[in-house]
Amino acid sequence: MDMKWVSVVCPWKTLKLLHALLLFLLILLRSDCCLCVDVDPEDKASLLLFKSLVQDPDQSLSSWVGSNCTTWTGLSCDNRTGRVVSISLTNVNLSGRIHPNLCTLSFLEYLNLSHNFFKCPIPLCFGNLTSLKAIDLSQNRFYGVVPDTLMGLTNLKELVLTGNQDLGGPIPWWLGNFSTNLEKLHLSLNSFRGEIPESLLSLRSLKYLDLGNNYLSGNLHDFHQSLVVLNLGSNRFSGTLPCLSASTQSINILNIANNGIQGGIPTCIASLQALTHLNLSFNHLSYGISPRLVFSEKLLVLDLSNNDLSGPLPRKIAETTEKSGLVLLDLSHNHFFGEIPLRIMELKSLQALFLSHNLLTGEIPARIGNLTYLQVIDLSHNLLSGSIPLNIVGCFQLLALILDNNNLSGEIHPELDALDSLKILDISNNKISGEIPLTLAGCKSLEFVDFSSNNLSGMLNDAITKWSNLRFLNLSQNRFNGNLPNWLFTFEAIQMVDFSGNKFSGFIADGNFNISLTFNQGDIGRMARKPFVATPNVNIKVSMVISDSNESSFNYYLSSTVGIDLSNNLLHGEIPDGLFGLEGLEYLNLSHNFLDGQVPGLEKMRSLEALDLSHNSLSGQLPGNISSLQDLTFLNLSYNCFSGFVPRKQGYWRFQGAFAGNPDLCVENASGSCDTASLPAVPGKTFQDGMVEGPISIWVFCLSFFVSFYFGVVVIFCSARTRNYILQTKV
Repeated sequence: MDMKWVSVVCPWKTLKLLHALLLFLLILLRSDCCLCVDVDPEDKASLLLFKSLVQDPDQSLSSWVGSNCTTWTGLSCDNRTGRVVSISLTNVNLSGRIHPNLCTLSFLEYLNLSHNFFKCPIPLCFGNLTSLKAIDLSQNRFYGVVPDTLMGLTNLKELVLTGNQDLGGPIPWWLGNFSTNLEKLHLSLNSFRGEIPESLLSLRSLKYLDLGNNYLSGNLHDFHQSLVVLNLGSNRFSGTLPCLSASTQSINILNIANNGIQGGIPTCIASLQALTHLNLSFNHLSYGISPRLVFSEKLLVLDLSNNDLSGPLPRKIAETTEKSGLVLLDLSHNHFFGEIPLRIMELKSLQALFLSHNLLTGEIPARIGNLTYLQVIDLSHNLLSGSIPLNIVGCFQLLALILDNNNLSGEIHPELDALDSLKILDISNNKISGEIPLTLAGCKSLEFVDFSSNNLSGMLNDAITKWSNLRFLNLSQNRFNGNLPNWLFTFEAIQMVDFSGNKFSGFIADGNFNISLTFNQGDIGRMARKPFVATPNVNIKVSMVISDSNESSFNYYLSSTVGIDLSNNLLHGEIPDGLFGLEGLEYLNLSHNFLDGQVPGLEKMRSLEALDLSHNSLSGQLPGNISSLQDLTFLNLSYNCFSGFVPRKQGYWRFQGAFAGNPDLCVENASGSCDTASLPAVPGKTFQDGMVEGPISIWVFCLSFFVSFYFGVVVIFCSARTRNYILQTKV
């Protein structure tokens, strides 16, 4: 069927359409006029003087030409008068000084110069900007004190001075009574000292108070206004926790972490019904947690870590519903004892559970698998027993499972491969036995794996190579056997490999040592310089940040020596040349094996800090000049078969006693003669500890001799034929 569009024009409708079009054009013209407002001439002159003293390498103020206010970066003007009412020049790389004429902008209501590099005292003339409602000078380099002239800003609602490290002195006494409109006061990350002025404790208009990361001190007093945010973290406050009774229905965030607060946690804290974030960590809080301390379902983050709290874990710490409840619970580094309460397994919204470094006993509750939102579980450094519950695979979003330093036993479940998002798996220092399941290769996201100090055994399968993002692998102090895997150095991001204290045999494969970026580039992943010890240093910190919108972000920081440890195994053969060409390697330990042949040159290992090749069968002359290895502080080549003369200029003289047990080796000393005397391997030390063992060793030798002699005589006389022969001979 054909269809036709028929257009019918009605005169009265056309007239109405024209009228509407004309009205629209008038509105558009009026709005264009508003957009084209010119900057007031006096204000323009003041702004250009301000610009003249400011260093602007990014040319952020290059648009400050002409008169049209809308084209000037960061400026807002009154539509009728053209007077400047707002300046926002945040994060535009400005520095230099602030011209006094900026203070002549008498209609200015908002001033934001945050995240720049201004290095000067806060101008006294800012007190002349009496129309100001908000001023933000945060994240600059302002220094000195807050000028008293700011008392004149009686209309101020927001004063933000965060992140000016050299801004300090006492908090001005007048801050609590100069403006009855002040709602937001941020003075964190500065150098303020002394006590909080009493006037601030009762300023009724105040809602957001941030005094964190200063040097404030004195007893903590109660606040008498309805605060929404109170941050007093990282100061030197003492005394006991206040109840904040005036803020029971208003306060969302309370942070008093990293102070010197003592006493118990008062149950009145649980009456803060609007609380979403509570951080009381790193204080001296003590005693047990009262059963009456039960927070509302609005609480998202509860951090009581690093205190002196004791007693059993609370059976119920917060109310919970299907759609709300705790997201992060951190009770680590305290003295809690007893079993993990089953009620914790009812916190269905939980994403991070930190209970490490306590005295917890019993088994890990099987119902932990009900917490399907969990991303981090840290139960390390307790006294937990039993096996790792199979139900833990229900935590399918898990990113970190940290169970080290407990009494856990049993085997690694093959079903753990369901945790395919897992980045950190640490079960070290337990009693776990059996083999590493082949299915664990399914955990392809693994970056940190520590199975050390257990009873694991068997041969390693190349399925481990599926962990392509691996940064740290520690299988030391177990019972693994078989040939050392030839895929050991095939991980691109690997930073530390420790297979020591096992029964690996065979050769160190002369493979492609250039795959690992960290092993080959000394400036990637390097630790800050610290006093070196002769063992690899590993530190991992896991953190979860929970936002107001209940969103979490997982982070971990790995600080590790870049190293390889294959000591205390059954390896033999020569050391591959490629292993001694790793420029980024800081630590190499091949001691207590059966390696032979000559040692490759060390000159390429410019990052090397510790080298231990002791207790092998290495021979020949020492590798060439090591004087260029400035970072080398530990060297042990003792108990090998090295020989020859080593000139002093080669740099080995720094390591007195590092060559004991090499009788054919002569290391030139300061007098030009051979130094074959005492031992260890750290410059400035001798092997006194080893010498102490001398008498013990002699005693052990004598004891073993007499025992062997006695045992031999008994064996001989147990044989009738031999006994008769001896007796007949004596007769």
